[in-house]
Amino acid sequence: MESTIVIVNLLGAVALLLFGLAQVKDGVSRAFGPKLRTGLATGTRNGPRSFLSGFVATVALQSSTATALTVASFVERDLIRPRMAQIVLLGANVGTAVTAWIVATGIEWLSPLLILAGLILHRSGSSARQGGGTALIGVGLMLLSLHLLSAATEPMRESPALAAFIGLLDDAWPVALLLSAGLAFVSSSSLAMVVLILSLASTGILSTGLIIVLILGANLGGAVPPVIATLSGPAAARRITLGNLIVRAVGCLIALPLAGYGAELLATLPLSPQKLPVDAHLIFNVLLAALAWPFSGLLSELMTRLVPSEESAETGPRFLDPDALETPVVALANATREVLAVGDLIERMLIRTENAFKHNDLAPLKEIETLEKRVDLIQQEVKLYLSKLGRGGLDDENARRSIAIIDYVINLEHIGDIVEKGLCGEVRKKIDNGLKFSEDGYRELESLFNLTVDNLRVAQTIFVTGDFDLARQLMEIKVNVRHMEKQSAERHLERLRDGKLESLQTSSLHLDLLRDLKRINAHIVSVAHPILDDSGVLVESRLRQAEPRS
Repeated sequence: MESTIVIVNLLGAVALLLFGLAQVKDGVSRAFGPKLRTGLATGTRNGPRSFLSGFVATVALQSSTATALTVASFVERDLIRPRMAQIVLLGANVGTAVTAWIVATGIEWLSPLLILAGLILHRSGSSARQGGGTALIGVGLMLLSLHLLSAATEPMRESPALAAFIGLLDDAWPVALLLSAGLAFVSSSSLAMVVLILSLASTGILSTGLIIVLILGANLGGAVPPVIATLSGPAAARRITLGNLIVRAVGCLIALPLAGYGAELLATLPLSPQKLPVDAHLIFNVLLAALAWPFSGLLSELMTRLVPSEESAETGPRFLDPDALETPVVALANATREVLAVGDLIERMLIRTENAFKHNDLAPLKEIETLEKRVDLIQQEVKLYLSKLGRGGLDDENARRSIAIIDYVINLEHIGDIVEKGLCGEVRKKIDNGLKFSEDGYRELESLFNLTVDNLRVAQTIFVTGDFDLARQLMEIKVNVRHMEKQSAERHLERLRDGKLESLQTSSLHLDLLRDLKRINAHIVSVAHPILDDSGVLVESRLRQAEPRS
């Protein structure tokens, strides 16, 4: 009976820890989710920034699994290069280890205060504050679970059965590693497993060597859930999560035979015996990051060979159900979903072109022609589908929505043409001829590229929601784009007058890129026209009213 109570208390404490972790993740996602995702997507221009982005995101989310899945989705959309994504996950692994180390510093006494502060913040009203309050409550519950874990494992000091089981594990380290990995996988949290090991180690029943082996297993098991979650996803996403699993597996295979030597080394260091598991966890992940970082490029190439891209048989529309034509609202919703997919294709084209521009690499341009053909095909099918819908007669509201969908998909198709026939040719010219922009000119073009992608994402949101404020904001951004293009052209001409060599060599190329990006933004902004026109705030012409000549 007593042993049953101990097990129930232990499992209850672990469940509370997992619940606290989930609350932190959900709360931080609600309060800072967009900023974290933006930071991950934009903070990966080089290795150190990628590592730091993964570290910060994981410390905030309390979940390397969440970071891995987010990064995998960004790689799928070409927002992050595969090599940088692997480095992001190295930072995420270290972030988990640092989180465990902080949790083990003996701050359990803060638990009631954090839960109280979180509850007050959660009831304060705004969504961001509610998210922050949820996160604080989650941290408080995590610290409370540590206290409960410590109390639950205290009776285990005198348990002969547990001592015998630990003795068996101490004589079979591979089995101990697999057991720890299995528990980490089942709980979907290496952090939870590390905290459990920490609690068991505080009873004094684990040897230093076994602690190291169990920590290795926790690291291995924690890399499996992201792989499972991306099994049905695109090849680009699977490569990232599988690569992270391979890195951890290789690290464990190297470290397992050396665990005995590692135990002797740790015994010589001035480390607290109570915190030995989190110290070992942190040391392992820091060493693994240092060793794996230089090979991140080779790992990306290996993953490309191991997980080849699938030849997509679906190049046409997926949502244009002919049976739905009998119900206009459903048919329009199907067409909207299809056009959103076209917008995603255009975003991929823009990002691939921008990556080729930034990294002087023609490889990202190889898929542009295929993507453009898909855009052409789908937009034709959307127009045909809606023309069939219109034959049955539509009320005014549905008719306006049908016209807005057709207008938007036509503008997206025009953008695809500009990217393929304009931007791609200009970027190829830059790379083939080894041309280099001046530092100022490059920054101006990079800024306009980034703004164009951001505007497209806003346009996709406006297309679905019809949000007036966003539509007005996008229209104002169009003016900013026009000013940016004009100012960049003027500064470029100034650099030509100053005789800067780079500007002389890239003069026509610079102006052509500016012109095409401006044209793309004009097509993007068109999604706001119907909304502003219906509201009566759209001006027909930019010409100032002038007095007629006498």
